[in-house]
Amino acid sequence: MTKKQSLTTDQAPRAIGTYSQAIRTGNTIYISGQIPLLPESMTLISQDIDEQIQQVMENLNAVCKSAGGSLDAVVKFTVYLIDLNHFDRVNAIMENFLSEPFPARAVVEVAALPKQSQIEIDAIMVI
Repeated sequence: MTKKQSLTTDQAPRAIGTYSQAIRTGNTIYISGQIPLLPESMTLISQDIDEQIQQVMENLNAVCKSAGGSLDAVVKFTVYLIDLNHFDRVNAIMENFLSEPFPARAVVEVAALPKQSQIEIDAIMVI
């Protein structure tokens, strides 16, 4: 049986449901979807899409660091957008956080996200 360990950090928003910020099993960390909440207040950073993307990446980075890795250790992202017209903005901002070789990624448009967020990203990291 594979052992799983829950990982948490106060540098990213706390879980708002029945899930962990991240789960470690072996050398793989599964990071739950992050939305653009400020960890201190648990409120959306703003309605500006660039600020939301930036905050999501900062939240993911905090979880990666707390798990002993980094965003460059991520092997797969899944990006959820309420408007695929923001696809180019996601690429531009993610490029500031990542270096090549870039991870695998999927981007999907969804009808709605928690707390009226415009974006959510989850990740799989290997350390």
